[in-house]
Amino acid sequence: MRTLCIFAAAGALACVPRAASANEHLVCLTKEQRRGELASKHVVSLGTALRAAHGRRSELIDAKLCRGTNGLFYLLTLLPRDGKVRRATVDAGTGKLAEGR
Repeated sequence: MRTLCIFAAAGALACVPRAASANEHLVCLTKEQRRGELASKHVVSLGTALRAAHGRRSELIDAKLCRGTNGLFYLLTLLPRDGKVRRATVDAGTGKLAEGR
């Protein structure tokens, strides 16, 4: 069992145990690897991925380019205007919002 730590709105760091998720076998790329993928034109830009996730109405908190069983994808953490943090997965090859990741 893993531990998930979050920074709560009250300013306190809360850590809770969590079960292993289906995404834990994913490998996220390093900065150099991301640059290489972008330079090779095999992936869409982060801006394109953000637009696909309707990020114009949200603040981008974190973005990762990861490799999964179906190829590369962006894992985005967004803060919409309603204040509820949400995650979006965008296929890095097509720039389309991925379902079911």
